[in-house]
Amino acid sequence: MAAVGSVVGDLRTLLRLRNFRRLLAVRLLSQGADGVYQVALATYVVFSPEEQASPGAIASAMAVLLLPYSLVGPFAGVLLDRWQRRQVFLYGNLLRAALACATAALMLHRAPDWLFYASALTVTGVNRFVLAGLSAALPRVVDREHLVLANSLSPTAGTLAAILGGALAFLVRLTLSDSDSVLVLIGAALYLCAALASLRMARGLLGPERELGPTGLAPALADTARGLLAGVRHLRERRVAAQVLGAMTVMRFCYGALTVMVLMLCRYAWTDPPVGADENGADRGLAMLGLAVAVSGAGFFAAALVTPSGVRRLGPLGWIVACAAAAALLEPALGLTFAPLPLLVAAFVLGLVTQGSKIASDTVVQSVVDDTFRGRVFSVYDVLFNVGFVAAAGVAALILPPDGRSVPLVLVVALLYLSIAATMARFASR
Repeated sequence: MAAVGSVVGDLRTLLRLRNFRRLLAVRLLSQGADGVYQVALATYVVFSPEEQASPGAIASAMAVLLLPYSLVGPFAGVLLDRWQRRQVFLYGNLLRAALACATAALMLHRAPDWLFYASALTVTGVNRFVLAGLSAALPRVVDREHLVLANSLSPTAGTLAAILGGALAFLVRLTLSDSDSVLVLIGAALYLCAALASLRMARGLLGPERELGPTGLAPALADTARGLLAGVRHLRERRVAAQVLGAMTVMRFCYGALTVMVLMLCRYAWTDPPVGADENGADRGLAMLGLAVAVSGAGFFAAALVTPSGVRRLGPLGWIVACAAAAALLEPALGLTFAPLPLLVAAFVLGLVTQGSKIASDTVVQSVVDDTFRGRVFSVYDVLFNVGFVAAAGVAALILPPDGRSVPLVLVVALLYLSIAATMARFASR
């Protein structure tokens, strides 16, 4: 109780910071819109009764949406260190609102898949750009003493906003309208609200401290490439930051593999009859997926409460070790049942350990990376997340049977968590 009271008191202190509240509002609206938009895509691509989605189809969709951005993502990070970050939030969210409207039009007119994916890809690319900027801007509105707490509250609150946005989309889809285009338009409205919220902050508040030239296209591309190399060299000089980024990439891989497994279980194994067998199968599958997402979100919220205390006691690296070790023990114990209730418990545990590790990792990177390089490093961070997630989907496509039940996949993920715990423990001891 004393620990919870201390966290609540720290939160009150943090929320008194006016500019932190304003940056947080942009994050909440933006990620809430992401939740709505992503559920709309999931229902359109995976849960349509006329489609028989396989693990391979899901992996292909993830690759189309994420891998192309991964090739250009680091360049976005350099631009975050060139442009005023508040302007990135303003124009980025305006652009996403317009593109989401375009996606809705493509859904209504049953456009070719490549055109639909191109539109969704652009929204996803700008999304990663905005998220990297939010992380890079956080130290500009919070003092160093409260940075761990800010990393607990801000990204976790954003994740919860995305979950609530997804829950709103599930609710609308199941009760008011079965049109996925309506969900996308709701997301567009929230993106517009996020753009307007960014105007409450001063233009130069969020940095970077200086803007870099040149302004021409070719010189800018060359300068961006040089800046990217400089950012990578800077990261190589900060070994602790590189180590935690590697650990979080592997944890993201584990989370992605289990996400595909749960998607397949919700679609085929936990609905009787399965999706596509009758007109209500899609709704039952969506309801199960929504419950799994909500339980995982509760784990993310729990991580925000316990991580500051855990980091104070164990240090950031020790907390990552504890999270990975807990996942290595509990994931197979719960996951090998392939039953809804144990896997919902596993979703909570994995939400807690994944977000808890990310909070500690964000804090390490923000603390050891210079401000003029933060945008580049956090963009590389996002790219590693994307590559890890897509790679996990590809591996899951090779391992998973059609109904989603795979003992080898569960065991492989447990071994990966164990390797993270062992590797980070050795690094921390040195």
